[in-house]
Amino acid sequence: MENEVAIVTGGASGIGLAIAKELMQSNIQLVVADINQDSMDKLSSEYDLYDGQKVDVTNETDVKNFVDYVVNKYGKIDRSFHVAGATKSDLIIDQSLEDWEFTIKLVLNGVFLFTKYVGQQMKEQNHGTMVNISSINANIPMFYGAAYSSAKASVIMLTKNAALELSDYHINVNAILPGLVATPLTKKMTANKVVDDKFKEKITAKRAAEPEEIAKPAVFLSSSDASYINGSSLIVDGGWQVTAYPDLRELRAQK
Repeated sequence: MENEVAIVTGGASGIGLAIAKELMQSNIQLVVADINQDSMDKLSSEYDLYDGQKVDVTNETDVKNFVDYVVNKYGKIDRSFHVAGATKSDLIIDQSLEDWEFTIKLVLNGVFLFTKYVGQQMKEQNHGTMVNISSINANIPMFYGAAYSSAKASVIMLTKNAALELSDYHINVNAILPGLVATPLTKKMTANKVVDDKFKEKITAKRAAEPEEIAKPAVFLSSSDASYINGSSLIVDGGWQVTAYPDLRELRAQK
């Protein structure tokens, strides 16, 4: 895998950083797109293969310029992982349009923009793989999560459509659907014992995943070992989806 070049959005922390580290173990050059410049600077000083660039993944000009930077500096893009995401949550009847649009833009539009511009480059070079990070919330609704769940469900269909449209150019596009993962984004839930216990009741593994447990299957889907997998969504949830989603209203009730 030496001389390969990979993009990771949201690669300054959490799942994105775990994917970056997994790739660097195989001597793959990383170019990370994130808004946390301080974290990327620190990681760039620690890892020779880590190149962090500040990018707003919802800004089309930022994304295009980032892809141009990668191609101009490294010559190609072999793999692209679209991980960046966050949400502003509320019940549907209380959610502001502004918060709804924040979530849709970051979770869905960010994946679309990278698929568009990375896809253009991969089409030109006639090869490549993309892995989109969706969520089991694409299949399981949750209280306060309509925007996030809707956006993550759309990522699955975007993945399928991209696989269809790009397959002629030897580009595979797949998705990972993580369950609960121990990241900074989920700390508010996992740090609350009442809510954390409710999650553990539902997850057959009785724990949250470590980011590395999502990174390894994501990297697998980007590899030649997965060359006959295209347009698929791999659930990595510790057996959670065979049960159901906990009632998160108690989290809000404790405020």
